[in-house]
Parts: sequence; C-alpha cells; structure tokens
Amino acid sequence: MKFQLAINLERKNDSIDMAAVRDHTLDMVQMADRAGFSIVWAAEHHALEMTIAPNPFQILTWFANHTDNIRLGTGVVNAAYWHPIDLAGEAAFLDLISNGRLEFGIGSGAYQREFDRMKPGLQQPDSWRYMQEMLPVVKALWQGDYEHNGEFWQFPTATSVPKPVQQPHPPVWVAARAPITFDYAVKNGCSIMSWPLTMPFSEAEAYKGRLDDAMAAAGDVEKPVFAMMRHAAVYDNQGARDRIMASVRSTLAQFGSLMRKTGDVVNGFPDSVQQTALDGNDMYNPDALEENLMFGSPDEVIAKLKRYEAIGVDEFIYYASMGMDHADQKRSLELFCSEVMPAFPG
Repeated sequence: MKFQLAINLERKNDSIDMAAVRDHTLDMVQMADRAGFSIVWAAEHHALEMTIAPNPFQILTWFANHTDNIRLGTGVVNAAYWHPIDLAGEAAFLDLISNGRLEFGIGSGAYQREFDRMKPGLQQPDSWRYMQEMLPVVKALWQGDYEHNGEFWQFPTATSVPKPVQQPHPPVWVAARAPITFDYAVKNGCSIMSWPLTMPFSEAEAYKGRLDDAMAAAGDVEKPVFAMMRHAAVYDNQGARDRIMASVRSTLAQFGSLMRKTGDVVNGFPDSVQQTALDGNDMYNPDALEENLMFGSPDEVIAKLKRYEAIGVDEFIYYASMGMDHADQKRSLELFCSEVMPAFPG
C-alpha cells in the first residue's frame, strides 16, 4: 500500500494568522515528501476559509518549488467552473514546471452553496455531466489542434499551450462514489479516489464492489489504481485524542451545514456549532468516528489500514486537516510516518 496526503489551508476563525496557516501547510507537505508519500492533493474551493483553495494549480506550483519527489495532484478541479482550453493549459504548465509530476484529478464538486456562486443555476447532482464532457476535451487539447461543439462548451480549433511533459498525458483521477462515475472511470482509463466520508467500513467495501461491477461490465480493461481517503489522526495519549475529537466533530458539523445549506457563512466563516448540539447525534458520536475514521494509536491505525489493503485498496489518502490544532496535526503525521508506514514496506 502506498500513501498520499490531502491537506487544506484552513482557518476556523479570524484569530488564526494566515501566515501561520501557510507555513504549517508547507511544513506538512515537506514532511510527507521526506517520508515517501506518493502524492499530495490540493482541492478547489471558493469563498470558504475552512478550505482555502481558489486555484489548485497555484497551490501545487508552490508545493513543487519546495519539494523533491512527491507528485502533485488536483484533488479535484471542478469541471463546471472551468473552460477546457484554460484547464488544459493550466494543467500542462504545472506538469512542465514540475518536470512531469502532475496527477490530474477531476470531479463534480460538493457544495450547492458554492455552485450558487460559481455556476448559478447548476444543481450539484447534475454537475457530473460537465465532468464527463470536459475530460475527453482536455485530453484532446493536450494532443494537438481540436475543435469542440458540445453541450456545455463550443470553440473553434485550438490546442493546449504548453503541452504536458508526460505523454500521452498525465495520470487522470476521478473522484467516484456513485456507480455511474465508477463506470466512467473504468471505461476511460482513470484512476479512482473514493471518500466514504464518516460512514463505516462497509461503505468502503461497497465502493470496492462498485469498482468490481464496473470492471466486469467493461470487459477487458486495465484495473485502475484504487485510492481511499479518510480523515486521519494518530495519537498516543488521551489528551490528544480528546482535543482532536472535539475539533473534528465541530468541523464536520460545519461541513454538514454547508452540504445541507443550513446556517450562515459570514466573511468566509461558516457558523460554529456548539459541542452540546452534537451530543446524541449518531453522525458525530465520538466512538463511532474513532471507529470509522483513520483514528487511533499507531497499532490501531495499522490494523485498520490492513483491512483496507485486504479489500483491494491500492493507496490510502491521509486527510490531514479538519480543524485540528497545528501541533496535533504535525504530531499525528510524525507518528504516521515513523510508526505506521514501516508496517507497509513499498
């Protein structure tokens, strides 16, 4: 099993210094680079302080300039927010300046609130159609002159300038949960990243089943790389566990409000949720979260990862953020690198 890092620049409130967030994020990426993580992922989100990622290519260019080996993934660009010529050129330029380290991840977005601002009128459940039109267009532009007359974009003959270093194109990843997206990824030679959110291990097993079904339906095709993302926190004392759990429960509640479009967002900060309001809600039950997420002592995390490995997960995506204190984030990653990763020799 290989390991990848997903990390956001994030602020939970305006008392947190943005420069400290910047420096902490880069420290974490450099730690992962030194430890041998295969990929670091930068998301795309807009107008939210808890996920500061207005342009993943700009973030990854920054990471590229301060790392040596780790590959650079867009996790993920939201197809509906881009024009194909712009997206193809941005991606290829990053591949060029990083000497071929780009992993191109594309998806359909998450928050309706964000669509209401970035693509008014588009409902999130319909955004997969933009992704499925976008990807073949970008791949065609990477190859040379191409004219497009599609449902969402139309343009005369154009090409990507520059072209990517990796040929025929950089590795392509699709964020998949629904069967239709697994089918699309398998048929189009895309690697797959899945995120069971806070659901039990059975959800991860269901995703593997969807991959197996897609492989069977596609016939003679190459098996894609199958990566699974979970919030991760490794701790070695009760105090760290309690701090981490309180932070993650609060942040998950804010994400839940965004998904449901409840509560307000002021100056980029979603309304905070009191811990007492979470008590009794199974979605935020500390014991369930500790069981379902990649939380625990080094030995507990190793045991959990072995279960994912056993069902066919090729790479685990360590989701590092979610409101945790910077010191707790670093200690967790240190423990993961020094005590967990050696149990999975490459």
